[in-house]
Amino acid sequence: MKLVVVGGGSTYTPELIDGFARLRDTLPIGELVLVDPAADRLDLVGGLARRIFAKQGHPGRITVTGELEPAVADADAVLLQLRVGGQAARNEDETWPLECGCVGQETTGAGGLAKALRTVPVVLDIAERVRRANPDAWIVDFTNPVGIVTRALLTHGHKAVGLCNVAIGFQRKFAALLGVAPERIALDHVGLNHLTWERGVRLDGREVLPQLLAEHAERIAADLHLPASLVRRLGVVPSYYLRYFYQHDQVVEELRAEGSRASAVAAIERELLEMYADPALEEKPALLEKRGGAYYSEAAVQLIAALLGGGAAAAGSEQVVNVANAGTLPFLPDDAVIEVPALVDARGAVPLPVAPVEPLYAGLIAHTTAYEALALEAAVLGGRDRVFAALLAHPLVGQLDLAERLTDRLIDHNRAHLAWA
Repeated sequence: MKLVVVGGGSTYTPELIDGFARLRDTLPIGELVLVDPAADRLDLVGGLARRIFAKQGHPGRITVTGELEPAVADADAVLLQLRVGGQAARNEDETWPLECGCVGQETTGAGGLAKALRTVPVVLDIAERVRRANPDAWIVDFTNPVGIVTRALLTHGHKAVGLCNVAIGFQRKFAALLGVAPERIALDHVGLNHLTWERGVRLDGREVLPQLLAEHAERIAADLHLPASLVRRLGVVPSYYLRYFYQHDQVVEELRAEGSRASAVAAIERELLEMYADPALEEKPALLEKRGGAYYSEAAVQLIAALLGGGAAAAGSEQVVNVANAGTLPFLPDDAVIEVPALVDARGAVPLPVAPVEPLYAGLIAHTTAYEALALEAAVLGGRDRVFAALLAHPLVGQLDLAERLTDRLIDHNRAHLAWA
């Protein structure tokens, strides 16, 4: 089995490598290729990756390259983990929206739109090159904003599935609170990427969410930075990203006082790269946990193993992924991309039936889906009017003067990445 990681020079790649090494029985990799144009970072990450495999006795071969087509020509799956513009662009995404009184965040609000505009054209170019070189390869997208990027890939006919670590993070958290193995937990997870709610938690098929909230609401809410009273009142567990909607103005004030997450991550990355340069380092460092993306490697292994359909995975498995709606949520278009449990096998991911979604959640899902459709149109076709329309449609913007100001700032801060600007 051959896998390719595009964006392999990311400081987070050793987390993925560690998962591949530990779970080699589930995903027996013969060759792993890390692709990245940043040769200096790629050499450091690639060296540590080889040492991790060697330390854990993995027989697979790891190579690095800046050339995409030769790497993917005979690959079984291609994993995309890109950050167009790097942490510098992310820092701007998290900063200039605050000047207009809006959340500055890399996947939500105006900053999230900026990231989509930079990212979608690059991802579509990579995907088209993959298709020409190897039309049978699966594309697994972990690049944010995952919902919009996955919709772009599917709309353009690519063999793709989107992946996020929010659901597997909840599964692990709930399992720990209950003192059980994670694989015994299944979630009623519904919504869009970074806009989801856990409406049910099943332990061996038995509903235990009321028990979790009765016994652990304070702890669960603290992790979400939301009031426990809200979690109890809703009777569901919102994702962390719902805080940007439920407490928008409060979050804006906090972000203004705290400084950007990007600046903190950039400092962590510099320290990580220094650590990766140490030839004695043979495992992922503990500092990597502060970089984010917990359980990313486990989610990637599960998804890729099911898509490639080998061994026990041939029968398919239930996993939370980003997939075309195809009638699953009847209030959304079929081509919308939703984040729900799906049956994943060698044919792809097919969403499982979803119980009717309550108006409190369905309204926000529908509103945000409309924004995402306009965001994708702006990313593919360009133009100030399309950017403005997407912002005007966003639930966190929606005001004429505000959308105008945000549009001007978005374009000014991203001209280097927008061919039409």
